[in-house]
Amino acid sequence: MAAHTARTEARDLRDTAHAAQVRELTAAGVLEDPRWRAAFAAVPRHVFVPYFWTGRGAGHERLWAEDPDPERRARWLRGVYVDTPLATRLRDGRLVSSSSQPSLMAKMLAALDVREGDDVLEIGAGTGYNAALLCHRLGDEHVTTVDLDEEITESARSHLAELGYHPVVITGDGARGCPARAPFDRIMVTCTLPLIPHTWPAQCRPGARILAPLSTGLIALTVRDADFAEGNFLHTPAYFVPLRGATAVPPPDPAGLEYGLPYELVENERFQFMLVLTAGVLHPREALDLWRREDRPARERFGVSVSAEGQWSWLDDPQGPYVWPLGET
Repeated sequence: MAAHTARTEARDLRDTAHAAQVRELTAAGVLEDPRWRAAFAAVPRHVFVPYFWTGRGAGHERLWAEDPDPERRARWLRGVYVDTPLATRLRDGRLVSSSSQPSLMAKMLAALDVREGDDVLEIGAGTGYNAALLCHRLGDEHVTTVDLDEEITESARSHLAELGYHPVVITGDGARGCPARAPFDRIMVTCTLPLIPHTWPAQCRPGARILAPLSTGLIALTVRDADFAEGNFLHTPAYFVPLRGATAVPPPDPAGLEYGLPYELVENERFQFMLVLTAGVLHPREALDLWRREDRPARERFGVSVSAEGQWSWLDDPQGPYVWPLGET
């Protein structure tokens, strides 16, 4: 009886924390669409984060659902339902997978602009939480999620099945997409990129949308055809684990202080975005001069074009005077 009571109390605490988070996200204005609000209410985060790592001094501390210490279990539950990203998988002290910040997930799902019947490819399965939200909104048969690491995909598949969701979960290099499941109407990426793999537009239907972290922002591309996609950045900042895989390219080092830039500007979030976006093309001093001359442009004024010939970022106009190559896959 005591064990049953303890389980009931634990379930009630989890349900209360989950409901409180949905109310918090709703109050923050990131769940305006009632269909996404229903998805977040139906999908509890704690199922997908049975443990996470938190920084503690020079090392890391693991908090988990089955810890015999009730105080540490309580800390785990409180941590799961805080609106923050959580480190879920470390390798040699390096973060390789995480559970994204719920409010950012909500913003990205809203920006994905899905419609009934859309087929979605998620690059970066992570814990499976985001795939579950997509399944609730669209149905299992319309969701495919890919991750490079078999341990990650097995864990995500298990978490999803616990709640009755069964999307296609594939172990593979996300930069190659998933040609066997193409074409897609939407591609949602949950890892930071140095550029857009050409395979993605080629696996999309015309008019499809690709939403991906690039630099420290989110680029929303509209696919014209297999060889061309273009779009602007959203205003939302975004920081994710880098894309891994054979076709991944290391992100550029933006530099800054070593070139004598003012510390407060190097730390300026909007300037840092431009510094990373133009790294290797503009000298940091040139980037600073342009940023000041153009009245400290926000992310939304920047965009990206992807074609068979190459990729480039731009300010205000893809045919304008401020255009920078992104590189080649």
